[in-house]
Amino acid sequence: MGILEILLLAIGLSMDAFAVSVCKGLAMKKIDFKTAVTCGIWFGGFQALMPVIGYLLGKSFTSRMTAYTPWIAFVLLFIIGAKMIRESMGKKTDEIPDDRLDVKTMFVLAVATSVDALAVGVTLACVKVNLVMMIGPVGNVIMATVVIGIVTFMLSCIGVKVGHKVGSKYDRKAEVVGGVILIGLGFKMLIEKFM
Repeated sequence: MGILEILLLAIGLSMDAFAVSVCKGLAMKKIDFKTAVTCGIWFGGFQALMPVIGYLLGKSFTSRMTAYTPWIAFVLLFIIGAKMIRESMGKKTDEIPDDRLDVKTMFVLAVATSVDALAVGVTLACVKVNLVMMIGPVGNVIMATVVIGIVTFMLSCIGVKVGHKVGSKYDRKAEVVGGVILIGLGFKMLIEKFM
C-alpha cells in the first residue's frame, strides 16, 4: 500500500467524521476557529488512534472485529441521531440543541465515526505498507495513521464551517437533518457489511 492508497483510504475513512462535523456545524448558532479545531482534533485524533489499536491487535482478531464493527457503529450512530431528532422535536428553548463540544459528547461521536478505522488498522497489520522504506513496517503504519488523522482533521474543520453556513438558516430542521444523516451513516455501514 503506497501513499496514493493511504490518501484514498484517509479520505474514505474521514467521510463519516466530515458528515458528523457538518451536523455539529448545523446545530451551532455561532462558530469560531476554536470550535472547528476542537472537532478536528477529536475526530482526527481518533481516526489516527483507532488504526494503531487495530494494528496492535493484529491478525488473530481480524475476523471477529470486522464482523462487529458495523454493528457497533450503527448502534452508536443510531442512538446519537435519534437523540438529535428527539431534541429537535422538543419544546423550543433558548439553548442550542446538540451544539455541545463536551468530552462525553465528543468522545462518543469520535468513537462512533472511527470504529471502521479500527478494522482498517487490522488490515494494515495484514498488508505491506510502503511509505518510507527506511523506517520499517511499524513506522510505515504509524505514518499511515498520521496521514489519516491529518486528512480527517482538515475535513472535520471544513465540515463544521459548511454545516454552520447551512444550519444558521434552518435552525430546528437542521437538527433533524443531522440526526437523519447519523442514522443513515449507521445503516450504510450495516448495508456495506452485507453487500
